[in-house]
Amino acid sequence: QVQLVESGGGLVQAGGSLRLSCAASGRTLSEYFMGWFRQAPGKEREFVAAINWSGDSTLYADSVKGRFTISRDNAKNTVYLQMDSLKPDDTAVYYCAGRGGAVGVYPYWGQGTQVTVSS
Repeated sequence: QVQLVESGGGLVQAGGSLRLSCAASGRTLSEYFMGWFRQAPGKEREFVAAINWSGDSTLYADSVKGRFTISRDNAKNTVYLQMDSLKPDDTAVYYCAGRGGAVGVYPYWGQGTQVTVSS
């Protein structure tokens, strides 16, 4: 099965940018439909963005549309989340996740990376 490891989180001022990476090992990333999720303190985990196997189809939560961009490089076994125009409400632990199909639960999750946006 695939193992996922996120990186790239940190502290940034409002209006700034960060790029998160999710590196896959154990299996080829191209086998998986990938997503990014986030969980803020005291809140439920929520969907952020998803990308299909080839990278030519993406989906975003309304709250991040136009500010975040999901992409993948299957040759590098890595999925990215470019986050621009960050807001304090974007503060959360960000997780990448993978699944074999286009629908259904995500069985595979990374450990998460903290993103903190200061006002």
